[in-house]
Amino acid sequence: MHGLLLIDKPQNMTSHDVVSRVRRICKTRKVGHAGTLDPLATGVLPVAVGNATKVLQFLLMADKSYRATLGLGESTTTLDSEGEVVERRDLPDKCLERLEELLPAFRGRIEQVPPMYSALKKDGVPLYKLARQGKNVEREPRTVEIERLDIVSCDFPEVIIEVDCSKGTYIRTLADDLGNALGCGAHLTALRRLRSGPFTIEQCVTLERLGETGAEGSAGLVTIESALSNYPAADLDPSAADSLRFGVPPQAESVDFVQLPEPGSLVRLMQGEQLLAMALYAPGREREKRGDFELVRVFVGS
Repeated sequence: MHGLLLIDKPQNMTSHDVVSRVRRICKTRKVGHAGTLDPLATGVLPVAVGNATKVLQFLLMADKSYRATLGLGESTTTLDSEGEVVERRDLPDKCLERLEELLPAFRGRIEQVPPMYSALKKDGVPLYKLARQGKNVEREPRTVEIERLDIVSCDFPEVIIEVDCSKGTYIRTLADDLGNALGCGAHLTALRRLRSGPFTIEQCVTLERLGETGAEGSAGLVTIESALSNYPAADLDPSAADSLRFGVPPQAESVDFVQLPEPGSLVRLMQGEQLLAMALYAPGREREKRGDFELVRVFVGS
């Protein structure tokens, strides 16, 4: 079986735990996930099975949407409710008004310092292992983009927000930064991923349901081609498709675009319904006699 399973990850399981469960259900070792969710978090976790693992690198690039619950007035070691409380502060007067005034500064392109309790590595060692040893090392800020940041409800000290953001955004860090800007501190108490790329929570199945129906009978199974449907498609003529099988990038005149992509865009190179390759659209490469595409991953061969 080959395809993408859209799993509604339960709380208190790691993403690797989910992969292990899917391996048992599908009776295959060839399983991987796109976009780690912490044990605290629930929601959309794309899990690739069989040959679909070849497209995981492209799924990891997707934007995400989250619903997050913030606990104001307390800061923790892990920036979420799984850590120890390190500081308690009173909430400011007119807390909701002040929070609403702060939100615009956190929309758009912002800098985030990755948390110590994360899988990022320093000199080959995951940061969370260093954090458990009581170490705090310097981390370089990263640029992320917050497309939407809205307050859903307030029942102080809890605030529920929804976020549309780029890959690599840490919602725990966003909660901590908002709390510090508010002057009272905050930590993440609940997190649910509502969307990963084009896939929404409504499309997902639970592990229990998957175990009952089997992967092939699951409504959460997506074909490899559909898994990448958010990328522009380019249909190759037979000659260009044959050449691609030998690693020769096509030229633009041998391709039929549904919509002309921007230079540098990642596109699907197709022949009918078959996905042949993922490539960057690079017009002008014909002067180098290398076609108008830079091949990133080819799925067919001679």
